[in-house]
This record gives sequence, structure tokens and C-alpha cells, in this order.
Amino acid sequence: MAKLNLKPSELAFGGHQVHYAWVIVAVAAVMRLFSSSFRSSSSILIPRLVDSFGWSYGAVGLGFAIQWIVSGLFGPPAGWLGDRYGVRWTMRLGALLFIVGMVLTGFMGELWQFYLFFGVILSASMGIFQVPLTAAVTLWFRKHLGTGMGLLQSSQGIGPLVAVPIMLVIIELFGGGIAGLRAAFWIPGIVGGAIILLLAKLFYNEPAQIGVRAFGAPEDEPIQEIQTGDAAKVRTRVFLQQAQHTSAFWNLIGIHFWGCAGHSVILVYLVAMAEDEGVPKGLAAGAFVMMSLTSTITRFAVPVIAERMGSKPAMAGCFFLQVAPIVLLFFAQEAWQFYLFAILFGIGFGGEMSAFPIINRQYYGSGPIGTTYGYQMMGAGVGMAFGALLGGGLRDWTGNFDATMALSLLLSLTGVISILILPSTKKELLPNWEDLLPDSGHITHQH
Repeated sequence: MAKLNLKPSELAFGGHQVHYAWVIVAVAAVMRLFSSSFRSSSSILIPRLVDSFGWSYGAVGLGFAIQWIVSGLFGPPAGWLGDRYGVRWTMRLGALLFIVGMVLTGFMGELWQFYLFFGVILSASMGIFQVPLTAAVTLWFRKHLGTGMGLLQSSQGIGPLVAVPIMLVIIELFGGGIAGLRAAFWIPGIVGGAIILLLAKLFYNEPAQIGVRAFGAPEDEPIQEIQTGDAAKVRTRVFLQQAQHTSAFWNLIGIHFWGCAGHSVILVYLVAMAEDEGVPKGLAAGAFVMMSLTSTITRFAVPVIAERMGSKPAMAGCFFLQVAPIVLLFFAQEAWQFYLFAILFGIGFGGEMSAFPIINRQYYGSGPIGTTYGYQMMGAGVGMAFGALLGGGLRDWTGNFDATMALSLLLSLTGVISILILPSTKKELLPNWEDLLPDSGHITHQH
């Protein structure tokens, strides 16, 4: 009979020991899937928002811009909350904000309500699930971080594959129009939020909390908690001060901006681009799904490659693959052409974001990178907003998406150049930062 042990510190299936790090990855992936997938997939609703409420593409694009700006600005505080109070507490806060944001968005009737409910409240939950959750997962791995992070990041690619059909089915079941749009926010918001709250019970802030070492850590390494109490506060402050003296800290923020500004244009307006060329709505939405499917593969593969070969070349390659396919988009008129673009662009888009947690660990070792990563996501949020807002404005101004596509190409190309000037990832940038900690910063809870 197969032996089963569900105690976190002694987890075993079929008599085989399983490190709890893999449970953390699985829980985090499901959380990310529910919290981010339905929100990001709501871009398929843009043409329907325009038709149902009579809003312009620019006005709807502004709603997405507000969302990304707020989520970006909330990135550093969200990272600090995770570093200071632990991710479990922060996830519960994020789940509540997600439920409130999705439900209120379903009640919207005026443009300002779309901006407040979707653009502000829901975006706060996005910042929480994007920043501290990612940083916390990296604490559980000393080896095979690329695999763990690949599994987590791929959930964002899988998410739209699930979310898009569900949202479209819900819209049809409730008769389409405004009624269908409302249900498409209400049902996933309540169900997804409830699942996240349940999963939070299975999430632990760090390995020491259950009396184990990070996966792959030496057996003689002390087991100690560093993410709780006064020590966590001191460590977070000192590390951030030192990290801000490195050029990579500021360049990574910029790279997030350029890359996210470039691909936000595509994420937000791809379905509308296809429909503008006469592609049926169902096939147009399918192009978005195809892009998500392709990105799922690279979201998993790129962190593994980045861990073994270095994040810098992996990121540069993905950014270039985000640039080149846009040339095809200028000539796309048939559904198959949009699908071909979606496949090629999805390769670069999926890998672009996935390498960032790895490069942070390669640059900053075991430091509390939640706040640092939060600043990078601030650049991402502002970039997403910039691309969505300017892209929609260019569409309204010119009457087509040609200028919008040119904008995406230029922004992503700037990201490629910025990556090339990053320092090498072969050695840590702050190997001795803990030497600057005051005595209180060395206070840890040993097991």
C-alpha cells in the first residue's frame, strides 16, 4: 500500500519524499491563475465594452492604463508588505480586493465607475499577486529555481486558455450585452476569490516556518526565519538601500517599462485589430488564446534556460522575438495571419517576463527581493498603462492600428538595447550586503 504523509515538513507520496517547495509552487500557480487570468483576459471584452456602453477605444484604453499605473505604483508597497508581514497575510488581503474589484466592476454603468472599480480596486489585487507571491516562491529554492519559477510563470499563460472561453460562455449564457458582461465579472470574481482564500492556508512564507531548508540547500545550513519580526524590517531596509546603488536596479525598472509598454499594445488591442480587418469575433478571440498558449511554453522554458545559461541572453532573445513578428502584423488581413503572428509573438512575450525573478536572484542572492521586484513591477505597470493609453489614442486619431503597431515595435526595440547594457549575471552584485546589517538585523528565529 502506498504511503501518504501530508505533514508539510515530511511530505511524502507513495513513499517518496517531496519537498514542500513544490506545493508552494502549485498553490502559487493556482492563485496566480485565478487572480490574474480573468483580469488580463478582460481585454477580449474591449470591443464589447465599446459596443455595449458606447465608449470610445481611447476611453476604454484609459481604464486599462489606470489599472496598470495603479498596480505599478502599488508594486513597491506590495513587495514591502510581503517582505515585512509575510505572503500568507498579503494573499488574503489580495483575495478580498480581487472579489470586491470584480463584483463592483460588474455593477458599473458609467465610465468613471469602470476607472475606479476596474482601474483602481482590482489593480491593487493585481500588484499583490504579482510581486510578493513571486518573490516568496524564490525563497523556497536553492536549486531548480528555474523549474519552479517556470511552473509558476506558465500559469499566467495557461490562465487565459481557461479564462477566455469561460468568460465568453458566461456572456452568451446571460444573453450577451451588458447583462453578459456583468456576469463575466461577478462569477469568476466570487468563485476565484473564494478559492484563493482557501489556498492561502496551504501557503507558508518561507521554509523555516515549517522547520525545513530551501530545496537544494546544504544539510549543515542553519534553519532560520528571516521574513518575520523586526529582523525582516531591518533586512528589507538595508538591502533596498544597497540595491539602489547598483545600476541594474534602475535599468531593470526601465526594461520592465519598455517591454511592458510594447506588449501591452498587443495584449489590449490584438482582438480589436483582427476584428477591424473583418475577422469574426470568435476567431479574433482565438488569436489571443493562441498567443497565450504559445507563451505558456516559453514561460516555463525561459526560467530554466536563464538559470543555466544566464538571464541576460535569455531576456535579450525574448525581447527581440517580441519585436520581429510585429512586421507581419502590418500586412495581416486574414485570420490565419493573425494566428501566425500570435504564435511568433507569444514566444517572445511569454519569455520576456519570466526571466526577471531569476535575474534578481542572480544579481542579489538571498536578499529580500520583494520590494526590489516591486519597483520593477512599478516600471511594468507604468509601461502597460503607457502602451494601452497611447495605443488606443492613436487608433482613435488615425482611424486604424498602423501607428499603434509601430509604437509597439519601437518600444520593444528600446528594451532590447537596455538589456544589452546590463552587467553580467555570472556573479552577485551585492555578495556581502548582510555585513552592513546592525545587530538587530541578524535577529532570526532558529529551529
